[in-house]
Amino acid sequence: MRTTTDKLQKSAGACAALAAGLLLMPGCAENKAPSYQGYVEGEFVYVSSAEAGRLDRLAVTRGDSATNGAVLFVLESDNEAAAQRQARHQLGVAEAQLKDLRVGKRPPELAVIRAQMAQASAEEKRAAADLIRDEAQYQAGGISAAQLDAARALAESLAARVRELERQLDVAALPARDDQIRAQESAVAAARATLEQADWKLRQKTVSATVAGVVFDTLYRVGEWVPAGHPVVRLLPPENVKIRFFVPEPIIGGLQVGKEITLRCDGRPADVRASVSYVSAESEYTPPIIYSNETRSKLVYMVEARPSAADAGELHPGQPVEVFLP
Repeated sequence: MRTTTDKLQKSAGACAALAAGLLLMPGCAENKAPSYQGYVEGEFVYVSSAEAGRLDRLAVTRGDSATNGAVLFVLESDNEAAAQRQARHQLGVAEAQLKDLRVGKRPPELAVIRAQMAQASAEEKRAAADLIRDEAQYQAGGISAAQLDAARALAESLAARVRELERQLDVAALPARDDQIRAQESAVAAARATLEQADWKLRQKTVSATVAGVVFDTLYRVGEWVPAGHPVVRLLPPENVKIRFFVPEPIIGGLQVGKEITLRCDGRPADVRASVSYVSAESEYTPPIIYSNETRSKLVYMVEARPSAADAGELHPGQPVEVFLP
């Protein structure tokens, strides 16, 4: 009889404990901060070259940390290097021609004209002396008028030849005409632009990182042909790591860009801080029902948040997280 009574008392105590637990459970649920499921997402930087070519060297492997400016890969560049040398030589030719147009004749060419002028001047002096003698001979009746006219014509011809060579010497010292110089200046500018294009194409064969980040993947192997614009390396900068999660319609009004949230994920004992960077303006899912005060809470809106660069390095795209709002 005593045993039966004890059993009844224990059963009554268990029922009372269970009832107390049920009464306390709503209170615990109310005190627990609400959480929302989300996942880590990465905005990748696809690094490619504007020029096509064979992949000669891959300087990084998957999982490496690439610094800003570090070489990622190198494409073969024999053709571009040859085009650069050709453009450089063509520029040199154009600049030399422009310089030649600006300075006039070369010194040896001027020396030839001066020598011709000296010879003509000597002949002109000799003809002038002969003319003086012929005039005296004509006055004395020693020569005819025709001989005197011939001597006078020769002296005048040689004097004109001296004047001609003097003018040639003046012209030879002058630069080319302005129109010719402007045309050659344009040719020099075109050659310089061609060299700049060749330099740019050659630089495209060695591709460096423009941002620091983790090498998430490499998409080609050494020896393969890489078409122009096709990415070879996929980088994930820490500032491009973000958290994406969804909240119901009653919560969306309290979320603004810049609001801090807390993240919790597996394998990390401490919580991660992040700030909201984007709040969707429209619902992601709309159930096929007529909206009312009772059903609009089923609408879900997407929210994105970004952790600090230090914490982003320990998060991985696709990793599930639990988001807590303050």
